[in-house]
Parts: sequence; structure tokens; C-alpha cells
Amino acid sequence: MKRLKSSVAVLVFAVVGAASSWTSASASAQVSVRAAAVPAAAAAVSEVVAPGVGYRAFTVRTSHGSARVHVLTVDLGRRGVQAGLLYAGGVAAREKVSVMAARQGAVAGVNGDFFDIEESQHPGVQATGATSGPAVRAGRPLKAAVPDGQRFGWPLPRGGSTEDVFGVGVDGIARTGRLTLQGHIRTAAHGTLPLRGLNQYALPVGSIGVFTPRWGATSRARAVCGTDDVRAAPCTRDAYEVTVRRGVVRSVSSTPGSGRIPEGSVVLLGREAGAKALRALKPGTAVKVDYRLASSGRAPFAFALGAHPIVVSGRPFPGLDTVVAEPRSAIGIARGGHVMRLLSTDGREGTSSGLTVSELARLLATLECDAGAYLDGGGSATLATRDHTGHLVVRNALDHGEERAVSNGVAVYSR
Repeated sequence: MKRLKSSVAVLVFAVVGAASSWTSASASAQVSVRAAAVPAAAAAVSEVVAPGVGYRAFTVRTSHGSARVHVLTVDLGRRGVQAGLLYAGGVAAREKVSVMAARQGAVAGVNGDFFDIEESQHPGVQATGATSGPAVRAGRPLKAAVPDGQRFGWPLPRGGSTEDVFGVGVDGIARTGRLTLQGHIRTAAHGTLPLRGLNQYALPVGSIGVFTPRWGATSRARAVCGTDDVRAAPCTRDAYEVTVRRGVVRSVSSTPGSGRIPEGSVVLLGREAGAKALRALKPGTAVKVDYRLASSGRAPFAFALGAHPIVVSGRPFPGLDTVVAEPRSAIGIARGGHVMRLLSTDGREGTSSGLTVSELARLLATLECDAGAYLDGGGSATLATRDHTGHLVVRNALDHGEERAVSNGVAVYSR
């Protein structure tokens, strides 16, 4: 097993809460974005980004080389400090972390969930860019999780699910959890049908999913490809789509459509048994669609995104990979959910080797995180913050020096 050397144990630091010159005016979305310079000597760096938000960079040594680590510590208990979802303007849309953070007036951000990045296994089908896991924005459900076999990214640990999330509740407390879609389609003539998809790039076999205006303009064809266990399985030809506007079926189609869904409308898409059920809904049929993302947490999520637990009760999750070192992004929760740590490592170029998932978990535990979750890594790993000039800069060295457009992320605000 590869181990982080004992020198990592001293890399524990407190929340930065000192006063700074940052004002609400500097939080305007009208800021420029530039690349951060990499310190020549790779020495430890410590900065105040904004009140309640501190940044540190340091190097850890592992059995496979050294890894440059970038950590943002966020005091959620401080007045004016909040976290939210970085959002590209649609579920099926991608944008750079630095651009999303600048547009949303955030002082920092990190990339989020794994996403549908390519569809070479389904020739002619457009990759959607949508994430695998659930997402909540401003207290409202954006999307639900795809079947586990349809996800992109690293293999899930034992007991893991695409429904796993990190988020902050309406009580301002950060936590991990699981968000499960609960929904129904109700009609007077045809009874109740279960709803098993919400703005997902992949629907369970035999199911019906709903697409809302939040999906975006991207084709919905990918949603009927693959199976619950095999992402690369062919697309089904047995699909059916129903457009509902203001509670009434307006049009139907035997193929999944594309283009923006107007406000006040939703699209129901079924495959196999779900398609058969939808064929009974003729134009003019009254339809009511209800859905929510259910969580066992003590407070509803103000925002949440897909993330996979790797630290539980202050201890690394058992059975994590100890072999593959890659650029990684993660999020840690400390002090009972009042402190959040966003972490990303340097890319594949240069002297940084990245971390294994096991090393990443152990580092989060060393940084006094009671819980921690893994986000997307590789070329997606990006941590951006404001610098002393007011510019938003990418702090970690990127894969091939290019910032990748991603589907979502975690935004940090300090008012």
C-alpha cells in the first residue's frame, strides 16, 4: 500500500478569518480571468482570499513522488460566507470553473461531479455534458442520478451509489447524503405512472423520465442508450416522447427530441415499458407531473451535487484504490459541518504526481475533516480563487495547461 509520509501530519491549519480589503464590489461578476503563476520553488503558500475564506498550497511526498496540493478553507459559520452550486446555465451544458465563478460573483470555486463527456460507444449520439449524480440549486431539484452502471468516472467503493451527494443545507451546515428521486405521473383516465428520471442523460430500462426547461437545448437521445448495468449497450429503438404544456399533452413523438423546452412545459420520455405506457397519453390528455429529491438529512439541501464519500467519521473509507495516482479534486467537512475544505491537486505535467484515492482520503482526514467526498479529477480537476488584484485565477497546474469545461462545481461567496 502506498502511504503519505509522516510529514503530511503537520499540514493541519485553521480557518482564515482575518479582515481583508475585499468588498462586495469586488464580488461583481464583471471580473477578468487569468492563469495563476506557479511558485518557482513550490514553497508553501498561505493567503486570505476573502473574509472567512483562506487558501493554502503545499507539497506532500508519497512513495510515487511529490504532489502539489491546493486547499481552500471556508468558514460557513461566518456571517456573509456561503456556498452554492456552480451552474453552466443548463443541466446539459459545460463551462470552465473560472468562468462560472466569475459570472456568479463567487470568490472561489472547484469542479464538481463526473459527467457524460463522450459517446464514442454510441455513434451519432451527442454527448450531453450532464452529470451522473443528483443536483440541487437554490433549494430546487435540477436533476436525479443515472443508474450506477451508466455513470462516468472511477469505480464506486463498496456500498456507493450515484445518488451520493455533498451539499449545504438550508441551515447552513455542510454534509454528505443521498438524494433519491420520488415522482409520479397522474392522469384521470390512465391512473398513476412512476417517474424514474429527472433531467438525466440515462434512464433506467423500462422507465419514464421527465425533462424540464433546466435541461437545456441538447438532444435527449442519449437518455435511451445503454442499460442499467452496461453504459456501452446499444440505444433502444423502443422510445416515446410526450410534451406536456400547462398540464395538458400537446404533442407526441416516436423519437427523442432536442431544442429548448419552453417555460411552462415538460417532456416525458419513456423507453421499453415506459414507452408503451406513454403511448396511451393522447394530445389533449390532462397530466400532472410531481417529483422531488428525497433525503434523510435533518434539513433540506440549499444546494447539492454528486460526490462520493471517502472519509467517514474522520476515517478513510475502507477499500479505496491505492495504486492509480491522478490529479484529484475533493471536498472535506470539518467542525460539525461549519467548515468546508475544497481541495485540488496539480495536473499530470511537471513534478506533481497526483494522489491515489486512498492518499486523498488520508490527506482529508489529516486536515481534520470529519467527512470527505471525491469529486471529478483528471483533466477536470480545477480550483480557482480571487487573487489580491481582484482577478479570478486558477490555482492548480492544469492537465495539459488547459482548463476543461465542466458541468458543475461548488461556488464560495463572501459578502
